[in-house]
Amino acid sequence: MSEFSVRPDWMAFCLPDISEAEVQADADVIRSGWWAKGPRTMEFQKKFAEYVGAKHCIAVNSCTAALHLALLTQGIGPGDEVITTPLTFASTANTILHVGATPVFADIDPDTGLIDPAEIEKKVTNRTRAVVPVHYSGLAADLGAIGQICDAHNLFLSEDAAHAVETRYNGELIGHHPRGTVSYSFYATKNLACGEGGALVTDDDEIAAKAQVLSCHGMSAGAWNRYGKEGSWRYDIEEPGYKYNMFDIQAALALTQLGRMPDMQRRRFEAVDVYERAFADVPELRLQKTPDYCHHSRHLYVLRIVPERLTISRDQFIEELKARNVGVSVHFIALHTMSAYAKRFGYKPEDFPKAYAFSESEISLPLYSTLGVKNAEYVADAVLDVVKKYRK
Repeated sequence: MSEFSVRPDWMAFCLPDISEAEVQADADVIRSGWWAKGPRTMEFQKKFAEYVGAKHCIAVNSCTAALHLALLTQGIGPGDEVITTPLTFASTANTILHVGATPVFADIDPDTGLIDPAEIEKKVTNRTRAVVPVHYSGLAADLGAIGQICDAHNLFLSEDAAHAVETRYNGELIGHHPRGTVSYSFYATKNLACGEGGALVTDDDEIAAKAQVLSCHGMSAGAWNRYGKEGSWRYDIEEPGYKYNMFDIQAALALTQLGRMPDMQRRRFEAVDVYERAFADVPELRLQKTPDYCHHSRHLYVLRIVPERLTISRDQFIEELKARNVGVSVHFIALHTMSAYAKRFGYKPEDFPKAYAFSESEISLPLYSTLGVKNAEYVADAVLDVVKKYRK
């Protein structure tokens, strides 16, 4: 490797892929005068359901909203337990608390970061109502094994697919005829982005109908149905709902990104290929493994340091990368170590040792469709420069 030279400008950890198509799509919506939930949102719901292979799609304002709605459709609440992973963003477990249930954590597979089905089985009690596996970083959780557990114990399966647009399980996209529900995120950093947004997909007619009503105040008819020439101003509040719906400015962006997915994914994989080749034989680094059943969508590039082979910690490693003008992140700080959960449930870091060890050694490198091979090569060189400087 040639002598490393620090670039003069900062490299962002993640940037949205904005083409003229997105600009024009939103300009058209703005000029149309219909900015709220309307025809573009309806079109996105139809096309996203077709894209993943589900019967229904309810477009909402976040994955958090979708996860919440999924539990609400099952009447899950006080006295119930829901099993999930501690290696996730707060919304996965927060929404369990929001319905009044208790989140129960199951540890992970340290090779992948995914929830371990064997650990799920250990946590099932007579109060368990659901399992919320997370398709972490773009890897698919083991839906076959988890589904068997759900069948054996009559549990609802609510998949957290915030990272999993374009992820495949046994060749099928996540969301293809799901057992229960699947929740997606279209946040600005995601493979398919519209700033803020999400979706809930299901094959169950009753779940879809209930989620659709709950997503917009519990109203029997939305604005598009009420304000059109053929619509009626009358509506009913069927039950107290939430303001969770997507709207047309978001949907126009999401539709455009959906059409550009093949090209955006191709460019992500070009960057990943640079990383994989650069780090393949570096003993100070641990690469994430992809199970045989899975096609990784590469939402995140997950890299772990091997602390015993370096003279610096993970946190110091991050500072060294920042000094080389490389923006990085951590996915995730283990949720059971967060004060809201540690104080409420008395968790200690060692209660979920695999998730904690993963969390303390993980670094997420820049990965987005506009990154480019040259920038990925710079990031790889920066990582290797830190390793070279601090290896034991």
